[in-house]
Amino acid sequence: MIRDLLELGLLGVRSRKARAAMSALGIAIGVATMIVVTGIPAASRQALNDRLAALGSNMLRASPASTGGTPAPLPAEAVDMIARVGPVTSVSAVANVHAVVRRSDLVDPYDGSGLTVLAGRTDLLAALNGRIATGRFLTDATSSFPTVVLGSEAAARLGSPPQVSIGNRWFTVVGTLAPLPLAPDIDQAVIVGWPAARTWLAFDGHPTVIYVRCREPALEDVRAVLAATVNPALPGLVQVSRPSDALVAKRAADETFGSLLLALAGVSLLVGGVGVANTMIVAVLERRREIGLRRALGARRGHIRWQFLTESVVLSLLGGLAGTLGGLAGVAAYAVRQGWPVVVPAWAVTGGLAGAVVIGAVAGLYPAMRAARLSPTEALQS
Repeated sequence: MIRDLLELGLLGVRSRKARAAMSALGIAIGVATMIVVTGIPAASRQALNDRLAALGSNMLRASPASTGGTPAPLPAEAVDMIARVGPVTSVSAVANVHAVVRRSDLVDPYDGSGLTVLAGRTDLLAALNGRIATGRFLTDATSSFPTVVLGSEAAARLGSPPQVSIGNRWFTVVGTLAPLPLAPDIDQAVIVGWPAARTWLAFDGHPTVIYVRCREPALEDVRAVLAATVNPALPGLVQVSRPSDALVAKRAADETFGSLLLALAGVSLLVGGVGVANTMIVAVLERRREIGLRRALGARRGHIRWQFLTESVVLSLLGGLAGTLGGLAGVAAYAVRQGWPVVVPAWAVTGGLAGAVVIGAVAGLYPAMRAARLSPTEALQS
């Protein structure tokens, strides 16, 4: 019976190809509009999220709490303990070695140009999601030698010299960092390798600031246990930063875009459904003789009802498929042109096709019932 219904529905579509194409066009435009108005904002949102994530929306900082006296140093093994926390994706640290950096040994020994000398781990750049402006960052090989990397502000103040003097010893500059918007302390720092700081600057191995990146949904959970993980004996002497304002902006953007997309999708499908309903009503009026002839040959009211209902669903499904392909092509073209990632929500594609079928059934319900109520004599007389 299902096969017969499909044949009847397709018969109406094949016999009136131009009208079927125009009917399917209405729902195709609706579904394509739905995918476009959801896909383009979704691609824009993903691009925005990527930019906010690059700024460090999922980053936390742990440092010794200031209690009026000398801050209690963080344990030397704190970084390794944090790395064992499940949601943590990367962790690194720096330490203030309390040394003065000069571009020349002729400069006043106490004039450090307002810059800080930090011991840094080789994984610091990855944890901060930073970039190298010139040269290269410290590696396992160079971090053991007297080499340094300059922050962007430090390079500007020192004039990007080939060498700098730290603790009356010359250190070779191997790289310069690009600005870090969420880590201005690194911009104004000269970074020495962790082993090199131990060898030449009397560094004791205790970190001053620990940078932690974790999976965004677990950010609050990681923050809650971070102090106890860093210093289990004295968690109250560890200060943990609150989540970045960039994360708040990111979540607000997600909520705003979500509500907007649902509203636009509903309007788009409604417009397509109205077009299909109008077309099916006109089809019933124009095919009264066909309905009367089928009734006279023995077709029942249910047969007529299912015939027009199936035809409406078939039209909507064909339009939905065409609209889906057109919408996906439109989103991809626009996103590529804007330099955004091509992102189309899966619910928009599946919802568009399912919505087309449902709307086709709803739109064809009244015309099908109206066609079924026609008596054979009334239909043939028309």
